[in-house]
Amino acid sequence: RTSFGSGFWVMEAAALLAVLDGVRRLGLGPGGRIAVGTLAAALIGGQLAAGHLDQLSIMKEYANQRDVFADAVLRHAALVVAALAPTLLIGVPLGIGAQRSPAVGRLVFPVLNVVQTIPSIALFGLLLAPLSALGFGGVGPVPAVIALTLYSLLPIARNTAAGLAGVPEPAREAARGMGMTPGQIFWRVEVPLALPVLLSGLRITLVQAVGLAAVAALIGAGGLGAIMFQGLFANALDLVLLGAVPVILLAVAADAALKLASALALSRIGRPAA
Repeated sequence: RTSFGSGFWVMEAAALLAVLDGVRRLGLGPGGRIAVGTLAAALIGGQLAAGHLDQLSIMKEYANQRDVFADAVLRHAALVVAALAPTLLIGVPLGIGAQRSPAVGRLVFPVLNVVQTIPSIALFGLLLAPLSALGFGGVGPVPAVIALTLYSLLPIARNTAAGLAGVPEPAREAARGMGMTPGQIFWRVEVPLALPVLLSGLRITLVQAVGLAAVAALIGAGGLGAIMFQGLFANALDLVLLGAVPVILLAVAADAALKLASALALSRIGRPAA
């Protein structure tokens, strides 16, 4: 087996900084940045497909974990998606209510801020007793999805409120002058103008959930975190990397996709992309 030494990681970090600086100097937009990232991934994928990296320790670990690796990736993605649906169903209405009523905002945001300060392991422990009493059990995917949802509510609710609050009042007045009902104003004026900020909150939520889902392996939820902790308990760094690298790639892919979606939304309403 062959493992990467410290010199490789230093050079890799330097190369990454050089690429990021080049992208910044070229002034590439989200689409250009995604193209550069795709090209880099294709180069690495070509090396993998050709078998040039088969002797690396991480690839040896992959060969040993081949039977469970794909299932771990799918389970990890399923946990994130399962948490995303209730997050949107709960967080968006909370954000709308907080923007419409300051009293609701003064109640909702402090509570969600407190939830964010609870360590993930502690939150899993707090959910153990009530879920067991309700018959769901304190381990497995159910408490993991609930915990991920609770952690994800703050950025969604806050960005929803901020996006709606940022809608120019003249746009609302113009819509009223055209005879639009409050419902039409909300869906045809406020939502399109607030969408880029909402997508920004969704981007933060999704990246955060991808990382936190790894910790859910400690309560039997499975996913890539199970491979990571297996490597930690066995003191096998390459096995840890086998679980950690796909988590990083999933987070980067989700971030890039939502960044592109946000840029497209901004371009459609005629505002410059940040």
